[in-house]
Amino acid sequence: MACRTICQLLQRRLASSATSVRLSAAEVRGRRSAVFSREQARQRSLYPRTEKIEVTLQIPGLQGTLLVMNKGLSTPHSCARHLTEWYVTSSALALVDGKPWSLHQPLTQSCSLSLLTFKDTDPLLVNQAYWRSCAALLGQVLLDAFKEDFSVELLRLPEVLVTSGAFCCDVVLDPQLDAWNPSEESLRSLTRGAQQLIHRDLPWEPLEVAPPVALEVFSHSRCKQEEVEEKSAQSPKGTVILYRCGDHVLLSGGPLVARTGLCSQYEVTAIHPLGEGKWGLHRRAQGLSLPLQQQAHHTVWRKLRSRAEKLVRKYYSSQF
Repeated sequence: MACRTICQLLQRRLASSATSVRLSAAEVRGRRSAVFSREQARQRSLYPRTEKIEVTLQIPGLQGTLLVMNKGLSTPHSCARHLTEWYVTSSALALVDGKPWSLHQPLTQSCSLSLLTFKDTDPLLVNQAYWRSCAALLGQVLLDAFKEDFSVELLRLPEVLVTSGAFCCDVVLDPQLDAWNPSEESLRSLTRGAQQLIHRDLPWEPLEVAPPVALEVFSHSRCKQEEVEEKSAQSPKGTVILYRCGDHVLLSGGPLVARTGLCSQYEVTAIHPLGEGKWGLHRRAQGLSLPLQQQAHHTVWRKLRSRAEKLVRKYYSSQF
């Protein structure tokens, strides 16, 4: 209860200071990334001397293989680099002691490790992480798509089933854009923005932080501050997971895949108005994508795209 009260006081203080100064989108991104880097460095400093942990692989053909890694520094990606190049390039997600785990999240104790790919017999967890990552990528593109004069507020990412046909990103644009209806050229422009990020092959870096750190990261977004409070209250550890892609920092309802380069075919298909909400006119941006290890013929893609244009209404609460 005391922690919650402190977070609420900090939230109000940060919100009041945020409203007094209007920063550009680039300045906001820079400040968020700087806080992320500072906390990341602090956490790494908690391991001043190298301690070893044992990682037992649970991978077909390598079952029971033991890797000796560095506590608090080594990640599942580090482990993959001790294997073959195929594991480095194909692994999208990990299981650590049976729990979904980002490939770039440090390992803090001896554990079992599985590396998951899109070619696995049961790719459910990987597919969910991929859909979530595609939505995160779309949000990053939307933040950069408009002139500095227009504000863009990303709302909570809806957890959408892959079977819904499209990934989704909810957003509130500047009130000056309330009458805007995206043209086909606008959607193509957003698609090109996403493809540029995919081509850069950027990692999604995870960082588990205490609420005060997350509130500082999102000090210029009351919407995100509320999301921080909700997620931390629901977390058994009272923490939240941030991700960074380039200089873009976000909250996620679950693990993301290792890097943007795992996306292949990717297209922004629609932006639907959802009506007035708490933060203004809510819109739902949607898209369609297939990972690098899977491709669709153009006739199949057209059918999938047609489905992805339709408004997705059903979504579920993340279990993570």
